[in-house]
Amino acid sequence: MIEKKDIALEKAVLIGVVTKSQNEDKSKEYLDELEFLTFTAGGEVLKRFTQKLDSPNPKTFIGTGKIEDVRRFIEENDVGTAIFDDELSSAQERNISKILGCKVLDRTNLILDIFAQRAQTSYARTQVELAQCEYLLPRLKGMWTHLERQKGGIGMRGPGETEIETDRRIVRERITLLKAKIKTIDKQMSVQRGNRGQMVRVALVGYTNVGKSTLMNVVSKSKVFAENKLFATLDTTVRKVVIQNLPFLLSDTVGFIRKLPTQLVESFKSTLDEVREADLLLHVVDISHPNFEEHIESVNKILGEIDSTDKPMIMVFNKIDAYEAEPYDETDLIVERTEEHYSLEEWKKTWMHRVGKDNALFISALNKQNLEDFKKRIYDEVREIHVTRFPYNHFLYPDYNEEEE
Repeated sequence: MIEKKDIALEKAVLIGVVTKSQNEDKSKEYLDELEFLTFTAGGEVLKRFTQKLDSPNPKTFIGTGKIEDVRRFIEENDVGTAIFDDELSSAQERNISKILGCKVLDRTNLILDIFAQRAQTSYARTQVELAQCEYLLPRLKGMWTHLERQKGGIGMRGPGETEIETDRRIVRERITLLKAKIKTIDKQMSVQRGNRGQMVRVALVGYTNVGKSTLMNVVSKSKVFAENKLFATLDTTVRKVVIQNLPFLLSDTVGFIRKLPTQLVESFKSTLDEVREADLLLHVVDISHPNFEEHIESVNKILGEIDSTDKPMIMVFNKIDAYEAEPYDETDLIVERTEEHYSLEEWKKTWMHRVGKDNALFISALNKQNLEDFKKRIYDEVREIHVTRFPYNHFLYPDYNEEEE
């Protein structure tokens, strides 16, 4: 974790709404995630503001009274950034900036900023820049506030609109250039994937910060960057792994998140080719997170968007060492026992029933708990895929023997 004494964190406030489709619990959960995103980006959240609305205000997202409360707090505490949990329109962003007098971001902008910080390779940086340009294009009008004095009329006609159109043209041309660059790199990566031969491909997928990179490091004995922050890994990492004498390719992919910006899904689809072309998916889940089942739904939704839901998949429930059930008093006649009170054993029975006993594994990559069961299951699955592909090689890979590991 980053300590405040080491790095000066940017002061921020968070703003969210409670609506018919997003109750208080859901709003709190989204703001928890937004606070983690803010910390990852280098910010410190001083306060959260929420308001109950039928739907967000089309002009200022929240009501006039609430936004005045936000403005007063920002002024009194010298806050530099206001972050909204949902995507703002260009008009909303412009109106809110005038009222608050500070930097205004929405969730999409924040995620794009984190991706820009985390992008290490030329390919990742190109994809992030493409997403940023596509996000910026419809908001360019809001960027030209210094031209507002150009009201038009006799003696008042000026270059304002022309400059906006010029800027739009520059951004469109940049988008075209970036798309062409990504297309070229895609062809090169496709050739690289083709040169890997006929090895079985296994891909780690899952929500962000569930421990995919840690698991990758343990299994492949490599040093993929892993950190307790969102989107620690952007670039797909592929490693050759050998369990006993059976080799296969294991790839670690970018983590998913709810409300993932459309621009990022589109620009990173090519990165997710490793998922599309995988023979087996390992869906890693942080079982210690109170809303891990919603994380699973979010990942499955994005897998559907990239046509990868029909692949063989094993659910890998990670961080069992950190799992804690909510305490429950059986004598309490008011509080109903729900899933949040489930023990780890109850979750095992639940998911082994849902996806099949062999398709639900419970491990701790950090503490290396149950890793033998994990390796055996992966070995059996990869062996079956390999033998199906090359029937004459079946004698090369005998049944898994724990003593050999």
